[in-house]
Amino acid sequence: MNNQRVSFILPACNEAAGLELILPELTRLYGEAEIIVVNDGSTDNTADVCARYKVRLINRPYRMGNGASIKAGARAATGDILVFMDADGQHAPVDIDLLLQELDKGNDMVIGSRHAGAHANVFRLSANSVYNKLASWITSHKIHDLTSGFRAVRAEKFREFLHLLPNGFSYPTTITMAFFRAGYAVAYVPVNVKRRLGTSHIRPLQDGVRFLLIIFKIGTLYTPLKFFVPISFLIFMTGLGYYLYTFITSGRFTNMSALLFTTSILVFFIGIVSEQLTMLYYRDKQ
Repeated sequence: MNNQRVSFILPACNEAAGLELILPELTRLYGEAEIIVVNDGSTDNTADVCARYKVRLINRPYRMGNGASIKAGARAATGDILVFMDADGQHAPVDIDLLLQELDKGNDMVIGSRHAGAHANVFRLSANSVYNKLASWITSHKIHDLTSGFRAVRAEKFREFLHLLPNGFSYPTTITMAFFRAGYAVAYVPVNVKRRLGTSHIRPLQDGVRFLLIIFKIGTLYTPLKFFVPISFLIFMTGLGYYLYTFITSGRFTNMSALLFTTSILVFFIGIVSEQLTMLYYRDKQ
């Protein structure tokens, strides 16, 4: 990495079994690099496993969430490059070099993209496909794997968006869309992942809704017009249709039609103002 220092960050909540698999290989391949494990209030022997290896352990007094662990690790890291990995044994340390090689080509963030068979079940695969398509539409870039937790990123640019990252799950969603909106180069490399060890902390229904809300939140923050213009158009066409109906049936223009037309105009101008605010926020990052 052209003499750039690399820091590895692994958020862990009761992931002793996964760390037993990852840490020996990671320390063998990158023994001189900084390896940070953020112990997110684990009740198993996660801390004991880390003590056997050359690892910098950050202990949280109680469970604060995956995103909170990512932020704690990013703040503590001293490397120029941050590599994030799940601690559940899914990610192979031998694939890290693929990410770093792609980063060397001038990219600002490189994401390990999972193949379809790597998802735990059909529901998870279907949900991720929807997230990928929606996020691709919002960012106008092809997003192969929005929720992958295996990625390498330039530390300085990653820290620009720490205040946006949620404390719970789906930090990958937020940071990926933020990088695209800021005009930073994002690349994907295909990687193989294994079945996770232990129990997943993701709740499909609750966290699935949360992922969608985050996509919409980030979308309205970074590309407001893509949301406000279709909504404005839909309201306008509803008003127009209702007006045509009342004109044909009773020959008059109703208050409801006027309200819908006025609302569509207001929504459109809210989108315009939001877009201008977004451009001002990103004027130094474009």
